[in-house]
Amino acid sequence: MRRFLEILAIALSSAILLAALGFYGWTRVSRYPAFDAAASLGEEVQSAEGWYVLEPEGEPVAGFVFYPGGLVDPAAYTPLMERLSDGGVLAVIVPMPLELAVFDIDRADEVIAAYPEVEHWTIGGHSLGGAMACEYVAAHPEVFDGLVLLASYPADSTDLSSTDVQTVLIYGTEDGVSGDVFQDAAARLPTDTVLVEISGGNHAQFGDYGPQKGDGTPSVSRDQQQRLTAESILALLGSLE
Repeated sequence: MRRFLEILAIALSSAILLAALGFYGWTRVSRYPAFDAAASLGEEVQSAEGWYVLEPEGEPVAGFVFYPGGLVDPAAYTPLMERLSDGGVLAVIVPMPLELAVFDIDRADEVIAAYPEVEHWTIGGHSLGGAMACEYVAAHPEVFDGLVLLASYPADSTDLSSTDVQTVLIYGTEDGVSGDVFQDAAARLPTDTVLVEISGGNHAQFGDYGPQKGDGTPSVSRDQQQRLTAESILALLGSLE
């Protein structure tokens, strides 16, 4: 019997190891790398902590912690965050384990602690990153003044409607990944949430990567979609002052 249990334990351990290796391999094969220009910008602004920090020239008007989309190279969002830093925002992209924000929802804590001089903080993310930002806000509604969701929404089990966190949800009409769910999802967000619909925008053009499997064909340029996105985020951040 003892020998049987030893063999069973070895077999189970081996199965778990193989499953873990298989999952890791899948995340590497399925990931979306950043375009070359975004990757280069990422190298320029990456901090010792591994964050991608886009700093404004003067004192920041607000801080913004950004959770990347699932399996997306975080450097892909540096061009969008650069637009925010040009508007006076300290924008920090936080890489996640295996590029899946579900594995470290509270990583924003480290960023806030590193910049005690910033008075107003907003958290946000793209797709899965935004959903995990919602989970953070649900657990810590007092930490952030604002919430930014890009092609994202809270899980069915997460209800933020009673919180007073100022929120903007930005999505494209040609989003083939998330689908047409944003109006319904807004019922689980704060009552004064602003919905911004980008006509012709899709899922992937919030970052500099793609195309993404299952996504719709955009009828606006990536530059235009990100410009409109940055304007909406800056409008929210400006209202926090």
